[in-house]
Amino acid sequence: MKKFATWNVNSLAVRLPQVLDWLAAHPVDALVLQETKLTDDKFPTMEIGEAGYQVQWFGQKTYNGVALISRETATDVVKNITGFADEQARVIAGTVGGVRVIGGYFPNGQAPDSDKFTYKMNWLTGLRGWLVEQMKQHPELVLMGDFNIAPEDRDVYDPIAWAGQIHCTPQEREHFQQLIGLGLTDAFRLFEQPPKSWSWWDYRNLAFRKNQGLRIDHILVSAALKPRVTACEIDKLPRKNERPSDHAPVIVTLDD
Repeated sequence: MKKFATWNVNSLAVRLPQVLDWLAAHPVDALVLQETKLTDDKFPTMEIGEAGYQVQWFGQKTYNGVALISRETATDVVKNITGFADEQARVIAGTVGGVRVIGGYFPNGQAPDSDKFTYKMNWLTGLRGWLVEQMKQHPELVLMGDFNIAPEDRDVYDPIAWAGQIHCTPQEREHFQQLIGLGLTDAFRLFEQPPKSWSWWDYRNLAFRKNQGLRIDHILVSAALKPRVTACEIDKLPRKNERPSDHAPVIVTLDD
């Protein structure tokens, strides 16, 4: 059995104890993090190593930043999208236990009429082109991370209010479907899930207490892995922590 997980921690400097506690309770084979918000020289390699994990990281001051924490050392590590010029630290990939693990912090996009939305569209196109090559080289592949896309209305607490808003635009949802079209499957939707299952809740307006959230953190699995998926769940418990991230971890379980 293998377990892979993704978590946007919204500052690893703040959330490191929570991540270490979570790993102790959930000894996954690999965990990808987003929004570490640390430069490479500040990355807590020693603490993660003492917890029994290897780590690859790709940092950036103040914003973004991704990491791949794994039981065994990840090989063939790639940082950012090959062939797509980008100054932002958003992607880290490595092979763990024969599975290609790609962790991504997809651009937020800000608003549909903004330059940041244009960047998001271009970034998603670049990602898709690179994934075609990655999937040829690595039939067993998981793409995990904060996608900043709610793929369907059932992934949004108020679809009417959010219609056409960032995360829910037709363009973003089309890009998500194009990823699925590569032969990837949304592992969460392989199973009957509780209604109103979200992975992100705004810090404002008591959103978590009211369960007003979005499902924007995803795990997509390749066709070779799909038959092995036995569970996929969102762990809401860390969102109840003191000083929590606004995102919850998502975990997929695979049969060997």
